[in-house]
Amino acid sequence: MSYKNILYSCENRVCTITVNRPEKLNALNRETIAEIGRAIKSAESDQNIRAVILTGSGNKSFIAGADISEFALFTPDQGKELSQHGHDVFNAVERCSKPVIAAVNGFALGGGCELAMACHIRYASENAKFGQPEVKLGLTPGYGGTQRLPRFIGTGRAIELLITGDMIDAQEAYRLGLVNKVVPQQELMNDCFQLAQKIVQQAPVAIAQVLNCVNDFMNKKTNGFDTEVNSFGYCISTKDFKEGTSAFLDKRKPVFKGN
Repeated sequence: MSYKNILYSCENRVCTITVNRPEKLNALNRETIAEIGRAIKSAESDQNIRAVILTGSGNKSFIAGADISEFALFTPDQGKELSQHGHDVFNAVERCSKPVIAAVNGFALGGGCELAMACHIRYASENAKFGQPEVKLGLTPGYGGTQRLPRFIGTGRAIELLITGDMIDAQEAYRLGLVNKVVPQQELMNDCFQLAQKIVQQAPVAIAQVLNCVNDFMNKKTNGFDTEVNSFGYCISTKDFKEGTSAFLDKRKPVFKGN
């Protein structure tokens, strides 16, 4: 599968998706969002892939936001359609059955912050900046920012950032719980890859079920406790469970095959 605006590579069961529009600070246009969706789908369907790293090219920007020039003259209906398209793709990232790690290597603003929040884990470089500055353009966030940001940092702080458009640095994002770890920029991709390597050693079916349970916890329309009960029962039926318990009793490392 070929891409125009992203780079897609795989190594040791880890897929790296890099938004590659450095001349635009990796700003998201509709085509790029669609390519991210296709890349996530490709990684999810590839049985050899067990984790995904999502990042931006260069050392200044993860994703600096949406490409404003694309929708400056949109009608309301066109705006709604663009927002729905972004929601569909970012929801697919969040619902991916394989862990998606955001390697935030610079500005993560607007749609970039929203995409980082759709990932399951966020590592940030020391120069990273986060924010939802849409109000400065007379807009609301369009790709889930008003819903995901309060989940991570609480309603009051989220509203403050959303209605001032202020940016926060990586350390503040870590303090608030928006990112998992802050590292020097030159170490970011290595740290993300090491995390991914730790993940790929675990049982893929169990990981997928954990992600599903957590997503149902975040979704107020579903009962995450019921999901967990069902997931626990399902995992007991898998060969990975039999391998995991046998390995534990035999005092050896398990070899999970994802079935």
